Amino acid sequence: MGFVDGWSPMDQHGKWPDPFDGDVSARAGLSYQLAEGIALLSKVDWKAKGLEDLGRPDGFHERQVDRWTAFFERIKSREIDGLDVATQWLRNHRPLDFIPGLMHGDYQFANVMYRHGAPARMAAIVDWEMGTVGDPKLDLGWMVQSWPEDADAPSAMSYVDMRGMPSRTAVVEHYANVSGRQVDDLDYYLVLAKWKLAIVLEQGFQRAGDTEKLLAYGPVITSLMQSAADLAESSDYR
Repeated sequence: MGFVDGWSPMDQHGKWPDPFDGDVSARAGLSYQLAEGIALLSKVDWKAKGLEDLGRPDGFHERQVDRWTAFFERIKSREIDGLDVATQWLRNHRPLDFIPGLMHGDYQFANVMYRHGAPARMAAIVDWEMGTVGDPKLDLGWMVQSWPEDADAPSAMSYVDMRGMPSRTAVVEHYANVSGRQVDDLDYYLVLAKWKLAIVLEQGFQRAGDTEKLLAYGPVITSLMQSAADLAESSDYR
């Protein structure tokens, strides 16, 4: 690793640095650069880079459901509404094929850095402990699973100010244009991202004790899982 001269959205305590704080119209670039980061990552020739041992893309989606279902059973101390519905839907709707590529595994504003000043320019992607070779479109689903269509409306992405940001549709379209990947099956990745994140957060909630931050995961988890189930039941993705 090396030093990167830039700033992280997590350093801003919910606000953007100048000029993005005062000029709401400049924020769109932050979103498009975020999408572009994983779009370009997905195009890296991971075999040529000697990363064959980083992950096992064969059977990636089969392992996702089995692995995280088994993980939940190990930590389970309560029932979560929607879990069974979303789990069965994911088993029945796995992609028939996908193009393997590098993926980050926890891709969001919290795990990138930008260069100083405008226009927005990505400086680095950080926190790679979940990185693997798998299906890069899960990074897209993870990034936009709580992204609103109307960014000026209240959203689940409460740790950053989304006002002035483009819609989820626009961000996804930009990803598709840069990556060259089709996104007609986005619903599958949204369900998977919501379902998986709910299970990951459940471990922290079960260990919360009297830690307020972890206790706050409780309603977030149930909301995520119900959202996954609702999308599974309403999606026309086949």
